[in-house]
Amino acid sequence: MSKKVLVVAEARDGHLRNVSFEALAAAKRVADGGEINAVVFGSQAANYVDTLGHYGANKVYVAANAELDVYTTDAYFQALRQVVDAVKPDTLFIPHTAIGKDLAPRLAARLNTGLISDIIDVEANGDDIVFTRPIYAGKAFEKKKATDGLVFATIRPNNIPAGEPTDSSAEKVDFTVEIKDLRTIVKDVVRKTAGGVDLSEAKVVVSGGRGVKSADGFKPLQELAEVLGGAVGASRGACDAEYCDYSLQIGQTGKVVTPDLYIAAGISGAIQHLAGMSSSKVIVAINKDPEAPIFQIADYGIVGDLFEVIPLLTEEFKKVLV
Repeated sequence: MSKKVLVVAEARDGHLRNVSFEALAAAKRVADGGEINAVVFGSQAANYVDTLGHYGANKVYVAANAELDVYTTDAYFQALRQVVDAVKPDTLFIPHTAIGKDLAPRLAARLNTGLISDIIDVEANGDDIVFTRPIYAGKAFEKKKATDGLVFATIRPNNIPAGEPTDSSAEKVDFTVEIKDLRTIVKDVVRKTAGGVDLSEAKVVVSGGRGVKSADGFKPLQELAEVLGGAVGASRGACDAEYCDYSLQIGQTGKVVTPDLYIAAGISGAIQHLAGMSSSKVIVAINKDPEAPIFQIADYGIVGDLFEVIPLLTEEFKKVLV
């Protein structure tokens, strides 16, 4: 039976995040020939209609309120609740990002529906939609399905492949939402870093641990990441030692990443860190200690000094990629 699906598209710094396209790919799997709707928020929302159409959206709801230019829980909740009430979807997908993790539980509670969070795969079998999600810090996986009411799930970035864009187009639906009684208003956003690749969506991540020894020790990692078009991450140990900012932390209490290539330099492999990166497609570990736990999950291991190995890797990659 065909279904009506609603996808929340997320934009950042003037560009749609890749997970928005991944969510549309998931929507195609479950729609079964039904209608795929997307909603995008903010005064620049109309700029994304064509792109969302190319990736499979049939209709794009544009909520162009200026109050939605910067995320606040109250404003986004009110806006999305009104869109859901208007569209009346059978299935709702939200990216499992910082915004999605904050917004989805509140919306699910107000809609009195269940929420399947942090899914990494979705399969449609007739009327049944089966979701796969990691549990126990990635040590196991479970399959779940909604048996009644709205099917509501959040999608972890970098797991469901985005489809190839086509020349298809989407119908633009201007949707005015009423936003009132805001308890929080963001006046300005000050970022610690500018530019670079989004860590949660990066295809390549180069991470450092206590073995980098200092803030300057991250410079070789940054150079390698730049050559590979990737992002730099860190273990909690490196963050606690003040070698880098906590925004780079990967692990159970940090970001969860699933890149195509994860290079762990000077990271021993504590279970808390593995919880944030063990689903990476290819893991390369660099450590002086041959008994380091990180080697147990690595696809490739290099026993050596990262300050010797990383520059050698960088030079070799430059010969091929630059």
